[in-house]
Amino acid sequence: MKRALVTGGSGGIGAAICRRLAADGLHVAVHANSRLPDAERLAGEIAAAGGSAQAVSFDVTDRAQTGAALERLLADGAIQVVVNNAGIHDDAVMPAMKPKQWSRVIDVSLNGFFNVTQPLLLPMMATRWGRIVNVSSVAALTGNRGQANYAAAKAGLHGATKSLAIELASRGITVNAVAPGIIATAMSQDAFPRETIERLVPMKRAGTPEEVAGLVGFLASDASGYISGQIVSINGAMI
Repeated sequence: MKRALVTGGSGGIGAAICRRLAADGLHVAVHANSRLPDAERLAGEIAAAGGSAQAVSFDVTDRAQTGAALERLLADGAIQVVVNNAGIHDDAVMPAMKPKQWSRVIDVSLNGFFNVTQPLLLPMMATRWGRIVNVSSVAALTGNRGQANYAAAKAGLHGATKSLAIELASRGITVNAVAPGIIATAMSQDAFPRETIERLVPMKRAGTPEEVAGLVGFLASDASGYISGQIVSINGAMI
């Protein structure tokens, strides 16, 4: 059984991804930082439905803590599917943005990607098969008022995705990013009222976490073996 790690797995999109990968037959490590009880609950739901999962907790911005947690996971074998979904918003227009707002958002999305992915690469390469999927955002492609920090972090993830894809192409490992638009989660409900969605999205609706999970599930499968280094948008024709 292939093993997967989904960072930020306790949130709306992350939970849908965990369920999808488990339904596809992978053992899923559901990651959380401060929301470990949510990750444990999700792992229990997956197991009750006949899947295989475990909850793990660490701060992706803490390199030593992350490394120790990954070492424990690797004791049971290589992680062959990595979904870097952890990310945060801390919005402000740049003239009013505090340095800590900039640094924290960059730290979670971009440094967190490195801290999680880099220690898993050599064991993954030894298996000659792997899938790395980085969860980005439409903000990285278009920019968004009040989100210079978030857009910068996710755009940096695009460059890392393309570079790592080239480095791993001969090893049977693909690296891609998905860039969701407006997705119906608890976090987005207040930020995007219905009239705003109808104005911004040609499909006149928000996407669902399950639709994002379906794309991630495909990119994590054998069927996607010749797709690598791509930024795949899922945004209802916004761009």
